[in-house]
Amino acid sequence: MNPVYKTVDSLDWITILLFVSLVVLALGKYLFQSRFLNFIILPFNNKYVVLYNKKGRLLNWFHILLTLFQLINLSLFLFLIQKTFFANTLENFILTPFVIILIGVILFQLVKLLLQFTKGFVFNTQELISEVLFSKLSYFNHSSLVMFVSNVILVYIAKDAKIVFYTAFILIVFINAIGLAKLLKNHQKAIIPYFFYFILYLCALEIAPLVIVGTYLKD
Repeated sequence: MNPVYKTVDSLDWITILLFVSLVVLALGKYLFQSRFLNFIILPFNNKYVVLYNKKGRLLNWFHILLTLFQLINLSLFLFLIQKTFFANTLENFILTPFVIILIGVILFQLVKLLLQFTKGFVFNTQELISEVLFSKLSYFNHSSLVMFVSNVILVYIAKDAKIVFYTAFILIVFINAIGLAKLLKNHQKAIIPYFFYFILYLCALEIAPLVIVGTYLKD
């Protein structure tokens, strides 16, 4: 009987990433307990956005910590998608697939922020843009909790289980759809004069990435 060599992927670096993200989340909870409690119930109660939209907004340390948590888990979630659905797509690059995805996620979000602030400056709507960005990023950061749980399940419990990807994707879209609906409701008077530009923004920077990811998952 000939021995069969089986390659086992090391999970050490993924474990470290998940641990670091969990430490970041725990640090946010420890330092900002009341804010964290309001953040946890965000999809069911918009109190978090109402209370903290005027207090530091994007540069608040709690928001920065939750954004870091989101960046780590979003990049890892996309890495697991790439590994499961497109195993050979990033093998020819010098950098590891996760590093490429992490850099891509950071650059994409920075470019989005830059374009949105530029649009606010051009149309003299900086105040509105700041409020909209804080609301949208808060909901997206909240959906990173779903990504974290999904990452843990995909790495340690149900490896490469496509149903987990589909379920997580639906929940992420659902949470952010709630945020978008509340955003439109709260700022409808301010958005209506710029409705055409708002629709262009949604199509180009919000809906298009989701459609692309959904198409890849379907195929």
